[in-house]
Amino acid sequence: MGNSSNGYEDNNQHTDIGATIRSGREILFQAFNWESHKHNWWRNLERKVPDVAKAGFTSMWLPPATNSFSPEGYLPQNLYSLNSAYGSEHLLKILLQKMKQCKVRAMADIVINHRIGTTQGHGGMHNRYDGIPMAWNEHAVTSCTGGLGNKSTGHNFNGVPNIDHSQQFVRKDLIGWMQWLRNVGFQDFRFDFARGYSPKYVKEYIEGAKPLFSVGEYWDSCNYSGSALDYSQDNHRQRIINWIDGTGQLSAAFDFTTKGILQEAVKGQFWRLRDPKGKPPGVMGWWPSRAVTFLDNHDTGSTQAHWPFPSNHIMEGYTYILTHPGIPSVFYDHFYDWGNSTHDQIVKLMDIRRNQDIHSRSPVTVMEAQPNLYSAMVDEKVCMKIGDGSWCPSGREWTLATCGHRYAVWQ
Repeated sequence: MGNSSNGYEDNNQHTDIGATIRSGREILFQAFNWESHKHNWWRNLERKVPDVAKAGFTSMWLPPATNSFSPEGYLPQNLYSLNSAYGSEHLLKILLQKMKQCKVRAMADIVINHRIGTTQGHGGMHNRYDGIPMAWNEHAVTSCTGGLGNKSTGHNFNGVPNIDHSQQFVRKDLIGWMQWLRNVGFQDFRFDFARGYSPKYVKEYIEGAKPLFSVGEYWDSCNYSGSALDYSQDNHRQRIINWIDGTGQLSAAFDFTTKGILQEAVKGQFWRLRDPKGKPPGVMGWWPSRAVTFLDNHDTGSTQAHWPFPSNHIMEGYTYILTHPGIPSVFYDHFYDWGNSTHDQIVKLMDIRRNQDIHSRSPVTVMEAQPNLYSAMVDEKVCMKIGDGSWCPSGREWTLATCGHRYAVWQ
């Protein structure tokens, strides 16, 4: 769908940072997994861009493109070097150019909670950055992680120097770097380990660099009683909502609450998918225009598998997030590594979402939430069911739009 309805803005200096969130027509694609750095990744993705565009994705979240101590990209050092294990700066720019031609925005993975030092400083730690751009001293590193800066404004990422965002010189340099990334050809931002520093700094960075869309990774543990997931995850979703509020509502956030509940629900506990007020139980139920829904990412799934979605229920999961409000995101592995059938089923669900104009704020009415059946009507345009239980929409002429193992969608 290479047309302007993909929400693509050609002009990098486009300044209305709220327009994409207001429109609510995004579908994101996470374009990597934990092993991607081994596979000439920028070149691989370049070949896939036309298919990604045709499917209707508006933005591709790319792995961290900057120089890193670890090949996956999450231990950055020289932020101004775009040569990484994923490929050279030259190959990255070819990929970004291809994405521009196909009208798919590029999302940069912004890893600024921590940074690996180049030289030893205070206390014998590698907490100085001599000899590379942004040559900070120990005052750029929080006192809790071996620097001479202030105490952290968030959680620590242990074992490495954490950046002190309360320092004005640090924020000025980071905004300059993010503006540079915008000029390289990244339109969107994903903030890694967003628990690590105050969301008020994310607000400042978004206002300074003006990405068209931003999403934060605010990931902490759901509420469990022993190994059993609690029915109410209101505290969990409230913490994510507080983070979004802290960014001045400028950033969306990954809906880890919905992921945690949905992956238990599909195991025959669909009653979990209706909260006591009849709404969806994740961030999607409270603030859908800021909730980026997903099943797995490079941490929860892939070869790390820290918190994986049950593999035999993937299509039920995608039926839920692609018919419901929020901003759905599809994981590379499911789209490209699980065979043509899964790929085509996901594309079909995306087609229905787009053709019926389901968006991030579409109202949802939960019809059934029983152990073996969940069904809902969205915006009075789409009905869906997942689970073993049988169910059909009534009240008017509904046409079956797609169906598969344990799921069906009507329009």
